[in-house]
Amino acid sequence: MLRFPGHGHPRPDDIVIGPLDLAAHVDEALAVQAKAFGLGPDEVAVRRQIVLRHMSLPGARAFGATVTGRLVGFVYGMPNHRAHWWSTVVEPPLRARGHDDWLDGSFVITELHVHPRHQKHGIGRSLITTITDGADEPRSILSAIDIESPARHLYRSLGYEDLARRVHFPSALKPYAVMGAPLPLRRVGPEGPEGP
Repeated sequence: MLRFPGHGHPRPDDIVIGPLDLAAHVDEALAVQAKAFGLGPDEVAVRRQIVLRHMSLPGARAFGATVTGRLVGFVYGMPNHRAHWWSTVVEPPLRARGHDDWLDGSFVITELHVHPRHQKHGIGRSLITTITDGADEPRSILSAIDIESPARHLYRSLGYEDLARRVHFPSALKPYAVMGAPLPLRRVGPEGPEGP
């Protein structure tokens, strides 16, 4: 468990990062994702089934960030496998750029979301470094909307680099970038130890 900013002395506003039984807390997590990502009820219902299916896959794990026991952020991921749907979509653009080897030996960050009221406090950084610290794979891969955003800035500060851009997922309106980083992730970003 990681507790901050109370420096080991519990306070009511402490943020606690620890393992999360995502299947048991899927509705809480999707409420955070809906706020952070602007999802409607129909999208949440579809993602609920996806999350539950993902969490049944070998090696899938999740971490959550809580404040006074309430979930305010979460991350989940798993060892990547070329047969996964996500891999089948990103493989052609990665191959076109000579990066399809990243689909092997990588831990994929499937989702990372922090409630808007709790963003810009290092929660996302702590979640992603915590989950990747436990990975057996030598590198990590993820996708993010292909715009200059706080999320992309965070990923770059951790060592992720663009492997492919303008990747289109079925039913997604905006293109995505696929990013990869060697593990362990960088602890100090360009802005100092906390980064963005």
